[in-house]
Parts: sequence; structure tokens; C-alpha cells
Amino acid sequence: MMPASASYCHTTRLRCHGLTVLLLIVIACHAASGCASNRYLKVRRVPRNPLEGPLNLLSRKGPEPTDRTLQTLRRYDLEKTQRRNPDAALQQLQAELAQERSADILQALSELTYIAAYKADAIGNKERALNLYGATVFHAYDYLFDPRYDALRNPYDPQFRRVCDLYNTGLEAALRIMNRNGQLAPGESQMFQTGQEQMQLEVVARGSWEVEDLEKLEFVSDYQITGLRNHHHSYGLGVPMIAVRRPSSTDDPVEQYYPAKLTVPVTAFLRIVPAQPGQQARHCVLELCDPLDSSTTLVANRLVPLETDLSTPLGYNLDAPQSRAIFDIATLGLLNPVSAESIQGLYMVEAYDPQKIPVVMVHGLWSSPMTWMEMFNDLLAYPEIRSNYQFWFYLYPSGQPFWTSAQQMRADLAAARQTLDPSSVNPVFEQLVLVGHSMGGLVSMLQTLESGNDFWSILSDQPFEDLQAEPEVRSAIAQLVFFEPNPAVHTVITIGTPHRGSTYANEYTRFLARKLIRLPSHVLGIAQRLRLENPGFFRDTDLLAISTSIDSLAPNSPIFPAMLAAERAPWVDYHNVVGVVPEGSFWTRFSDVGDGVVDFASAHRDDFQSQLVVEADHMAVHAHPRTILEVRRILLEHLAGVQARSAAPAAPLQVHPHPAEASWGAPHVSQREVPGDQILAPAH
Repeated sequence: MMPASASYCHTTRLRCHGLTVLLLIVIACHAASGCASNRYLKVRRVPRNPLEGPLNLLSRKGPEPTDRTLQTLRRYDLEKTQRRNPDAALQQLQAELAQERSADILQALSELTYIAAYKADAIGNKERALNLYGATVFHAYDYLFDPRYDALRNPYDPQFRRVCDLYNTGLEAALRIMNRNGQLAPGESQMFQTGQEQMQLEVVARGSWEVEDLEKLEFVSDYQITGLRNHHHSYGLGVPMIAVRRPSSTDDPVEQYYPAKLTVPVTAFLRIVPAQPGQQARHCVLELCDPLDSSTTLVANRLVPLETDLSTPLGYNLDAPQSRAIFDIATLGLLNPVSAESIQGLYMVEAYDPQKIPVVMVHGLWSSPMTWMEMFNDLLAYPEIRSNYQFWFYLYPSGQPFWTSAQQMRADLAAARQTLDPSSVNPVFEQLVLVGHSMGGLVSMLQTLESGNDFWSILSDQPFEDLQAEPEVRSAIAQLVFFEPNPAVHTVITIGTPHRGSTYANEYTRFLARKLIRLPSHVLGIAQRLRLENPGFFRDTDLLAISTSIDSLAPNSPIFPAMLAAERAPWVDYHNVVGVVPEGSFWTRFSDVGDGVVDFASAHRDDFQSQLVVEADHMAVHAHPRTILEVRRILLEHLAGVQARSAAPAAPLQVHPHPAEASWGAPHVSQREVPGDQILAPAH
């Protein structure tokens, strides 16, 4: 018999559990009513500009040339001319360049035209500013790619990166003016006068999206990340932008998996095609490149890294009202599951790619796909991950029993396979990875277990065929208790998962959940009708009464021994991450050793391929840096296994003419065909 003092402590702990959950639910309801203020981005007062410091753009005196440019001006006796008549200095420098190939003159021309354009832009002379910004870009492009300067440019010279910044900032400033004038229409051709040359500009899309998919463009430099831990920005050439996607008007089956007004990253890169004999206008192509498809582009026979930003478009997407309505429904999905049923299912926040392995991320109790954004943001930063994997998010009402959610996910994955690969010929669909946090780990595990009669035996020792029930009820119960492992799933990662239940699902929290979670009346009445129509048929009638996710997580539920003993798919690799809070932290006052919600004794699995223990509480374990690194490790291990199982020889490097440069023979190499990014260097 338990001593009185121990019984008192045990009861007190259970009450604390209940009071803690009650407090959290009250806070969540308060947030759901409109008091939440978490934002992922804020608008900058002044757009970020890498030339702000070097050129003193914000000083009272106005922008000034760098010492390097002043030295070039002095060399050609143009320093005084620059101060008195900047346009005359530009013309004379241009004349000097015609007489002498000089990388220093090209750099100075690019910088001085940018300064002149910046001043014109500041006083509202947009036509002159656009002309000069264009000249900045063209001079910088010649410095970087004209083969006549191959022996003169030095990629180790800081001047080289300064010219890259001039190309990027000049192009961005020109695009801002064009955007305001409505001249950035994809697929259309525009004529511009830049310096002494006439330019014909064409806007195209490169990568996963078509030009008609992009409805609106925003500039990354206008925003600052506030709601994501890491800001992943890579350096190169081009202007990182945010593209708001227009829903497709076609009957493309993948359309149903995209959220409305999805925003995606693009990098704007201006490609200038060499002038052809007799050509009246130089042809240039503004390429809107998808950095998730390729982080490089080929120019003048060399691989050039694109300037990319993956985090800011993600933050913009998460702040959008339509995304919040779909993704940030943690409380709604818990307290009113039926109202969330219309938006449950799979979601894609990047272009569907039949060549990339899907990773399906499954949230837990009182949560939503928003919970994965830190991990998603960090995993996308690894080129080897984003070039081989695509991330999907599974959304479900977390207030219902987890085995109900598992059955729905089973059906949704099958429907996605039928929709996206109806002939079952795409091998990547046979290599799915499931990543589940908390209760989402149980939902994921149930995709890979063989039920046999074990789960039906929990309910009854009578043959299922003898059950008296309406056909639709019989069918629903059969789908819950009889299932086979999904042959497409090959790796499961569980994080902070209560494999043996959670002590938070105690008599107090379960009572509270039944009062707060609203389930449809017909669902609640099914169990009662089954008992009345089948007297003495069920072994455990209490199990029939389980109607909420809190009930389903009770440690004494017979579902957990059945899951632990069930036959697992032999082709699936299982990995586990367990959180443990430091001794003396807030959560240890109310729980045993574990993450504060799931005890270590429930979370650990010594029968998985791997297990990692991290110092984190339940709400942070899946966003912990060590957890993210572990998921990356597992994904790379999974990829190596996929490649080994394919047993196919590696395809040779394929080189194709770039559409914009086909006339002069420059090849194009896609990211997927290149083993790793190469550094931009002169071609000899």
C-alpha cells in the first residue's frame, strides 16, 4: 500500500499537471482571440544596401567615390573634373577605356555611374536614374565576364567583390524603378536606353516555376528577420526577391497541395548577351531563378554562385494572413477538431519536384506545421539537402485520438500517391521519410506497423465479422484497427514522442479535455450505440469511450503495448530523439526525468537504429540545433541508402546550351548535375 505521504505527493503532482495544462489552454485561447503578436519579419526603415558604408550613401554630403576610384581618376587626371562635372568625367573615362583595356577603369565607371544614378534617384529623376543604374550593371558585367579582361581581373582583390555589390545594387535599384513603372511583366520584352546603347530586355523564369506562376515581386532587402533564429543568406550575383505565387488556372493535380498566395524565393539575375554584328539593340535577359532548384548559373563558361536568401521569403510567407489561417491553428485543432477538418492534409511550401525525395513533417498535440519552421529553415540551408529532398507538412486536428489521425494520414498519403504518381513509376515515392514531433511521432509510427489482429483484440476477443453495426461504422472501425505498413515509407524519425504514453494524460487533464474539446455529437454517440447493439461483445468498453487525444495518450492505455509489440516493416529505419531538461528547471517540478511533458522512460527506444538525447524541453526539442543536425545526418544516411539501392551507375555530367546564350555557345549546367558549387574565377 502506498504511504499516505507518497499518496499525497502523487495526488498533488497530478493536480499540478492538470492546473498547468489548464493554464496553458487559457493562454492559448487568449492568443487565439487575437492577442498574439508573433511576427517573422519587420519592414526596414531603409532597404539594406552593402554599398551604404563604402560609398557613404547616407551621409549629409551625399555619396562619395571610394579611394580606389579616386586613385583611378587621379591616374587619368580626372579628379578635378569629377568634382566639377561628373558627367564629363564619365565620358572621358569611357574614352580612355576605348583606348586601353583596364579593369580599374571598368570598376571606376561602374561605381561613378551608380553614384550619379543614386543622386538622380534621390531627387526624383527616375528616367536618368534608370539609365545610369543600367550603365552600372553593364560596366560591372563586363568587368566580371568579358573575356577581354580575363587576365586583368583578380578574384582575390576586394575590388572584385565591390564590383559584385555594384552589379547587385545597381540591378536592384533599376528593378525597383521598373517595378513601379509596371515594366517587370514576365514574358514581355521591353526596350531601354542605357548610356549610348539601346537594350532589349526580356523577363523569364528559370527553375521550378513558370513566368505565369509569379503574381507579384517583393525585395528581400526591404525586410528584416525577427521570428526565425537563423537568417540563411548566401553571397554571389543577383538580387534575392520574394515572389508571390499566382494559383494555377490549369487542372494541375499538385495545385491542391499549395497554400493560397504561396511565397517562394527567387533571385533576379541579368544576363547580357554579347552584341552580334548588325544588331541594333543588345539583348539582355532578366532571369528569375529558383534557388531551391539551383544556387548557381553558368556565365561565360564559368559557374557563378547566385546571391540567395531562403529565410526572408519563408518569413514573409509565414506572416501572410492566409498562411496563418491554415498553419497557425494549434488551438483550433485541439479544441474544435471538426472545424479544422476542412484544411487538414498535406501541404507543400516549395515547388513539387518528382525527382526529390519527400520528407513529411508531422506536428504534435496542440500544434501545427508552424512548429517545424526553425528546422525547415535550417535544413534548407544545406545544398545537399535541398537538392535531394522536398519538404511536405501534414496538418491534422490534434484534439482527436492519435490513431484516428494516423488512419486519416494513411488515407491522405495514399491519395497523394495516386494523384501525383498514378502509375506508380516514380521511385522517389518509394523512399518517403516521416519526421514526427510528440504525438506526431505516434501518428508516423502507425504508418509502418502491421496490425494483424492485435489492435482489434484490444477491443474484443470475438471475430470482427460478428460485429453488429451500420456499414459505414463497420468500415470506419476496420480502417482504425486493421492496417498494413505503407510500403513507400523507408525512414521514421520520432522526436519527443510518448511511445509509452504521457503522465500528463491523467484523470484531471482528461476530464478537462472532455469539457473543452468539442467533438461532433455523432462521433460521441457511436460508442454508446455499439455497446447497446453488441452486449458482452467488447472486452474493454472504456476504450470505446476514448474521444480525445488527451484520453488516447494515457499511459495505461492498451494501445501502447500493442504498438510496442506490433510487427514493424523490415524495410524501415527508425531513429529517435529524446529531450531531457536540466535538473532544477521549471519542468522538473512537475515531472520525472524527461522533457517536462514526456518522461524519458516513455520517450526512449533502445530498439531503434539510433537515439540522440538533447538537453531541451518538450516545446523546443525539435528545434534544438543538435536535433536539426541529427535529422540532417539521418537524411544524408537515407540518401546514401537510396543511391546504393538504386544500383545504377552515376549519370555523366550533362552540359546543355543556356537558352539565353545559345547563340554564342555558352553551356548551362543545372545544380542537380554539378557535385558542388564552384568559385567564380577568371576563365583562361
